[in-house]
Amino acid sequence: MQKRKLGNSDLEVSALGLGCMGMSSGYGPPKDKQEMIALIRSAIDRGVSFFDTAEVYGPFTNEELVGEALAPFRNQVVIATKFGFDIDPNTGMRLGGLNSRPEHIRAVANASLKRLKIDAIDLFYQHRVDPNVPIEEVAGAVKELIKEGKVKHFGLSEPSSKTIRRAHAVQPVTAVQSEYSLWWREPETEILPTLDELGIGFVPFSPLGAGFLTGKIDESTQFDATTDFRAIVPRFSSEALQANMALVVLVRKVAERKGVTPAQIALAWLLAQKPWIVPIPGTTKLHRLEENLGAVEVHFTPEDLNEIEESVSHLALKGDRLPKAALDMTGR
Repeated sequence: MQKRKLGNSDLEVSALGLGCMGMSSGYGPPKDKQEMIALIRSAIDRGVSFFDTAEVYGPFTNEELVGEALAPFRNQVVIATKFGFDIDPNTGMRLGGLNSRPEHIRAVANASLKRLKIDAIDLFYQHRVDPNVPIEEVAGAVKELIKEGKVKHFGLSEPSSKTIRRAHAVQPVTAVQSEYSLWWREPETEILPTLDELGIGFVPFSPLGAGFLTGKIDESTQFDATTDFRAIVPRFSSEALQANMALVVLVRKVAERKGVTPAQIALAWLLAQKPWIVPIPGTTKLHRLEENLGAVEVHFTPEDLNEIEESVSHLALKGDRLPKAALDMTGR
């Protein structure tokens, strides 16, 4: 597995990480714990060293899963987790919105350390920007945790360019996490130039468009209304999918020409954008893990990339990437 450094930091990880959320929440009922532990360890066997979780996934259960799976391999892996939602530490119930008060950040860090069975969190993201807490206070709180050795690196998830700059001035930001793929390219406008200037790494989540770019979803696909968030996402509505399938057709044509799969094209395209981009596709299946990892062997010529760019520019894609309430928490 190829390695990449996140920006100008000394944090080196596998070129593709593994997003673990879907093992516990978001994409249907939680999966079998022992099967997911085996999958995570299979990823390590195949060179993956970067694993992404968060306290809110479950809540708590995904961190516990990741902690148990990675305990025998602590010195071989980088673990990223997140704070920022208001969750009852005793019941795991969501109490409402966001909470990035310094005392809450410290409490979450201590709880995450226990669940993950580690002495220090490698990369600690603010999950969503809290409009009620100045980002300088958030960065300062993480800075203190870094001084104490409980955290190694500071990250932000779904921030604006302005927020990145303000946070970075207090405590250097190692990585920013936001959605980015051939289906959602908004980060190219302001986020990527800011990260390039400041020497910050970028970790795209949903690099396969929540499964859409694999070519396995179409307008007839049904999502479980109680356990799969895609059931309420505008771009996954039947009407939007009819228009958005044009992107899948395009990706599939490129894949056929290259002799690879659509998922591999989508991930390889991201890897080709910047050397400090590290996508974190998630999966609960070993054959999908192996397929995704094959993307590091797919190479594009400048002509390939120009052709993709030209073709995508003519598409009229439809639907917001998240429901309005979720978009309102993205900090843009």
